[in-house]
Amino acid sequence: MRWIHLRGWVTLITALCVTALAVQSPVLAVEKKTSQAKVNINQAGSEQLVTLPGIGPAMAKRIIEHRTKNGPFKRVEDIMSVKGIGEKKFQKIRERLTL
Repeated sequence: MRWIHLRGWVTLITALCVTALAVQSPVLAVEKKTSQAKVNINQAGSEQLVTLPGIGPAMAKRIIEHRTKNGPFKRVEDIMSVKGIGEKKFQKIRERLTL
């Protein structure tokens, strides 16, 4: 008898988890779409910068520090003056950058 009762709870919890995942799926799709949005490297905060491929929190901090110390970027290519962003990384993020 206990086994049947426990099995009912497991079924209920499983159903709730599946429902929660189904509800979150459209949200995840929207997040993926917005992650392709252009990022203004002269105004973006850390949250926006980390959406760029290969840019983590530490690199985002360096970009912001560079921008604060040296003024706004004049061309998107100028981001390569930030330590850790070379030609290869720049090519991966180029299409997502704007001023």
